[in-house]
Amino acid sequence: MHIPPDWGTFFLLIISFLVFWFLFNRLFIQPFLATLAERQRRIDELEHTAQRLAGQAADAAKKRDSELAALRHEAAIRRDAERRKAEAEAAKVIEEARAKAHESLEGVLAGIAKELRDAEQELESMGHNLAAQLAERVLGRKIDGAPSLEHTN
Repeated sequence: MHIPPDWGTFFLLIISFLVFWFLFNRLFIQPFLATLAERQRRIDELEHTAQRLAGQAADAAKKRDSELAALRHEAAIRRDAERRKAEAEAAKVIEEARAKAHESLEGVLAGIAKELRDAEQELESMGHNLAAQLAERVLGRKIDGAPSLEHTN
């Protein structure tokens, strides 16, 4: 048994299918696809923005690191210069102290030498006086040019 097709119903089904397809396409499928496309566009924009910001952050980090390295280098140079300056000042102060100590030592040594010469002269003078006094006592008379006994006591 073979049932012949009902062409009127068949065309009515095809037309209703096309109408529903057109309506669903307009009301649901196209807005859904547009929403997906917009979402994908925003995701792409956000990824591009994130990559740009990551690049800027990396550049900023490199710049910060280079500036920090430059500042550290400059600080090290200044620290070394200040240390050398302080060492030079300390060496100058030490040299001045040594010079003063040397001058003071020279003065003390000169004073000791003068006192020693004065003491030697005094001892020599006392030795001559004692020798003359001893000679006068031994000889029992006054010696010419010798100091007298009255002046020494």
